[in-house]
Amino acid sequence: MYDVVALGELLIDFAAVSSDGEGYPTVAAHPGGAPANFLAAVNRFGGKTAMIGKVGNDTFGRLLLGTLEKCGTDISGMRVTDEFFTTLAFVTFDGNGERSFAFSRKPGADTRLSFEEVDTTLIDKTRAFHFGTLSLTHEPARTATYRAVEYARAAGKLISFDPNLRRPLWSSLDEARGQMEWGLHRADIVKLSDEEAEFLWGMAPEEAAEKLVREYGVKLAFVTCGAEGCMYRNVRCSGAVPALGGLRVIDTCGAGDIFGGSAMARLLELDKPVSALTEDDLKYIGSFAAAAASLSTEHSGGIPSIREKDAVLKAMG
Repeated sequence: MYDVVALGELLIDFAAVSSDGEGYPTVAAHPGGAPANFLAAVNRFGGKTAMIGKVGNDTFGRLLLGTLEKCGTDISGMRVTDEFFTTLAFVTFDGNGERSFAFSRKPGADTRLSFEEVDTTLIDKTRAFHFGTLSLTHEPARTATYRAVEYARAAGKLISFDPNLRRPLWSSLDEARGQMEWGLHRADIVKLSDEEAEFLWGMAPEEAAEKLVREYGVKLAFVTCGAEGCMYRNVRCSGAVPALGGLRVIDTCGAGDIFGGSAMARLLELDKPVSALTEDDLKYIGSFAAAAASLSTEHSGGIPSIREKDAVLKAMG
């Protein structure tokens, strides 16, 4: 039995570590992909996971599969293709560690996953199913995602969704908005960023969290606000928790995914229906996730930056 199965992209993040006098960056390769980062956090904090997706039969694809295995994620649902390269993302940072993305993905192997390649027995064996929007940008991965989500819903699985907006990957922002809306209407748990709340509805985080619960039927909503922490809401209560202060931020890449995976790990640990979570429960989940995400920004990369549980608990005080 798995705690979480995720479907989506597994890719390499080439993160800028310096630049020359002409502005050309020197980059370091890190394992990435939002669902993979999410699962790595679930694993780090005691969960059992599996991933469904596709990589190229190339050096980076093989490295990524090895990284997932080292994290403890079951890779039996991953497919390898000789036809397409593993997707590459190039990440640059401003003075505050905030990211800008460019992608080598025309097409990337992750977009070529078909539903016929999806091992639905993994979904049968999990408590929760997680997905994002990068698998909704192109066919056949879009249809594979649609059908996998509907399969998981029909099987009564807890559905987790992170819109994870990456503007350069969409043919239009209207298309991005439509696919994000599709996911929001099918999710029990949503992790939205303040940027995504503004993009979708022009709303502040607190308003967005309320909208997700009241209008979309989301059972548990988190809206993350970077260095300001996060808002949380279910049908019973709402509140906010701060991010950790006094940190030396190096790289925010993957912090939102680590927040989501950390929150999921703590939620499953409580073993309660999502709608029954109390204010104390939500504060505990949100505080832990915010601390884990905050600590990750002191290190480069997504998966490599996830700290041990004891370090997170210590930072929470």
